[in-house]
Amino acid sequence: MRCLFLCLLFAFVFLRPIHPTRAISQSPTLHPLHIPLGLPTTLPIPQNNPLTSEKIDLGRRLFFDRRLSPNDTMSCAMCHIPAQGFTANEARLAVGISGKTGKRNAPALYNVAYQRLLFHDGREFTLEDQIISPMTNPVEMGNPSIGYVVSKIKQLSDYTQRFQGIFSEEPSVATLGKALASYQRTLLSGNAPFDSWYFGGEEHAVNDEVKAGFQIFSGKGKCFVCHSVSKDAALFTDHQFHNTGVAHFKLIPEKTVAIYLGGGLQVQMPRTQIDEILQMPGNDLGRYEVTLDSTDVWRYKTPSLRNVSLTAPYMHNGILLSLEEVIAYYDRGGTDIEGQDERISPLNLTASEKQALLTFLHSLTGDNVDELAQESYPHAALPVR
Repeated sequence: MRCLFLCLLFAFVFLRPIHPTRAISQSPTLHPLHIPLGLPTTLPIPQNNPLTSEKIDLGRRLFFDRRLSPNDTMSCAMCHIPAQGFTANEARLAVGISGKTGKRNAPALYNVAYQRLLFHDGREFTLEDQIISPMTNPVEMGNPSIGYVVSKIKQLSDYTQRFQGIFSEEPSVATLGKALASYQRTLLSGNAPFDSWYFGGEEHAVNDEVKAGFQIFSGKGKCFVCHSVSKDAALFTDHQFHNTGVAHFKLIPEKTVAIYLGGGLQVQMPRTQIDEILQMPGNDLGRYEVTLDSTDVWRYKTPSLRNVSLTAPYMHNGILLSLEEVIAYYDRGGTDIEGQDERISPLNLTASEKQALLTFLHSLTGDNVDELAQESYPHAALPVR
């Protein structure tokens, strides 16, 4: 009798059928979080989306997967390129599906977890929710609906098993958002030379020109007014919306633009030809498109200045191609466009002051930017459908 019992127990434990389509739930591995020097020590993470290694890995794969577009050509990483500061250095405006051109440039994603509102116009509140807009925008990833994206993911066996294992459910809008948000929250970059000096007390971390540049930044240059720094941390943004006077294409100077062809090759093309190819979009009214408040016309969110030397072109429309152009623009007091922030006025900086300010901005590059770029790519090649 005892032998019969043991045989039945063996059969139940080892010989019961295994359902290959049912993923076994994984025990989540909480991701160890290291906040670099210079960033706020508390990272906003929703209680319903704790940061786990499994979700981060899934989000990374989704971020790079071009199958999330209708014709399998566009991914998040096509506009937010890790090796180009998680933006696109070679395009003044974001270029989406089938070569369509957007009306704004791709914002850099460094430290995006700290942003209170997302996109240049602040139309979304959370990283989990913001995925819908680029995926369904007809000139970005071009999907007809977010449901279409989810339906497509459900047909990919390499994803359905991962979603089941991590979330114990099939792919959905909510779980898609949680995975992508988890990955983006890991794009933390600080511990720049400026941080070592200003927050770490290392006097020799920067040279005298950087220190002089910071004095101009926080004084005569008036940059500090919007790109704020506290005594404990600095995101270099006030999270507010301002009209800086650049919301008009007529400000673009006539010059040539370097077009990178890959493999180290580049060609110079007249900007007029580039603009013709880009098919200039219609008017962009900034924050007004979200609030419908007339005072918000041409106002855009203050960007962070962390890693700013890596994230050209600058301003919401990529109108300024270098930090030198940005400094020159503010030095002359912007432009005479209607509604420009009254705090923008001629600075009368000397050549040495401009150079010091530029050197200071270069000191804001974090010590892990190369590591972030290298680690961002999925560890294994995505399967071909």
